[in-house]
Amino acid sequence: MPTDCPISLFSKVFLAPMCPVVKMVFRNLFRINVYGLKNLPKDSYIVASNHRSYLDPPVLNSVFPKHLTFIAKEELFKIPFLGPLLPHMGAIPIKRGSGDIQALELSLELLNRGCNLCVFPEGTRANPGEFLKPKLGVGLLAIKSQKPVVPIYIDGTDKVLPRGKKIPSIGHPISVYIGKPKRYDFLEDNLRGYREASNIIMEEIKRLSKHGQEEIKGYI
Repeated sequence: MPTDCPISLFSKVFLAPMCPVVKMVFRNLFRINVYGLKNLPKDSYIVASNHRSYLDPPVLNSVFPKHLTFIAKEELFKIPFLGPLLPHMGAIPIKRGSGDIQALELSLELLNRGCNLCVFPEGTRANPGEFLKPKLGVGLLAIKSQKPVVPIYIDGTDKVLPRGKKIPSIGHPISVYIGKPKRYDFLEDNLRGYREASNIIMEEIKRLSKHGQEEIKGYI
């Protein structure tokens, strides 16, 4: 499948050349381990991960071989210095608490062009050790795009940079577990189907947090 994932000139000239070095430094600094990279599909896919820390997006980008496009709350785009950089990093702003049709349409377009999209089904950060009820968005994208969904469980970011803390505590290891991809286009293309897909995807993430870790480690 040809990849035509758009990239800004600024990103192409300034950000992309630094990525390999930045990723390596970031992985070593935060002691990041990844399991299950062989599960990643060759064509474009949706990444669905639990979310407990602001560190989650950079952690995922540091271990994935190809760049991830993130759906991020629009408030982040208003933060000085970070906000103007987010579009060049491939982030898509979305309004929380409402059906942002424009953001979802753009996400589908990027998936069809070969981008790999990352979604946090819970919509916001959960407390340490907890999971939140998933939103409909990930199910909608999974069904309408007909792309495989890769479940991810991130362990440790809520200890390094928990909610309410601004400076990370270096020292605690972080692990990323990548599950097997699944398609959900067999479900109905309606609200009921979106909800069912979202719930199944969230259960896959929860399973990785319990029994899937040893299974993944066993064949890597």
